[in-house]
Amino acid sequence: MEFIGGMGEIISALLSGDSFELQTALRGNAGLWPLGLIITLVGGALVAFIYRAVPFIERNLEPAVMIVAYLAIGYIIFAGVVQRFYLSGQPAWSTTLPPFLFLIMTWVGCSYNVKLRTHLAFSEFRKALPRTGQMLCLMLDAVLWIGFAWIVVVTTFQETVRAAANFAIMLGTDNVMQWWFLGTVPVAFILLVARVLENVSRDVRVYREGGEMIEQAVIGGDA
Repeated sequence: MEFIGGMGEIISALLSGDSFELQTALRGNAGLWPLGLIITLVGGALVAFIYRAVPFIERNLEPAVMIVAYLAIGYIIFAGVVQRFYLSGQPAWSTTLPPFLFLIMTWVGCSYNVKLRTHLAFSEFRKALPRTGQMLCLMLDAVLWIGFAWIVVVTTFQETVRAAANFAIMLGTDNVMQWWFLGTVPVAFILLVARVLENVSRDVRVYREGGEMIEQAVIGGDA
């Protein structure tokens, strides 16, 4: 079948490590979306397994990334203001690096909030439904999140490859490549899928045990 051959072509180009060859392989390839779905699901399942095996990572990975990115953004902006008004001038990259750091913080934070269920909650409405209706809503959440993640993983992977093939350099720098930062977006959504799979496992268990299906989501809370 055409899409199987296309997936093989993409994998071969990826293993070659040549961004130009990979970009050519992605162009009009029927196997791109099926392969993206496999990577999204398998990657999410692998991360979920790591979370289960190493609870320290499960608890601290996303908060650590968010805090480091946030502090780095704050420091760069603060230092840039001081340098601009009181010293010889701010570095050119001080206005281009923070948006990329914000990109990382935002999507890793999205994964963390899926864990906390502060996205797509609608708790008041769902608590009024029967248990089966609540379960269907939670499974719909899972399908939607996986669908969103699949789209983002495929499209941002294409953008990452394009940036690498074109040697796109972050403005204001000499050798910092944009694809280093763009590549974190599909990774963040694979982390998100891991949280979705964790939630599905929990929901199925609670449904079978007769526990409370819908809990009140608290932004900034902990799970």
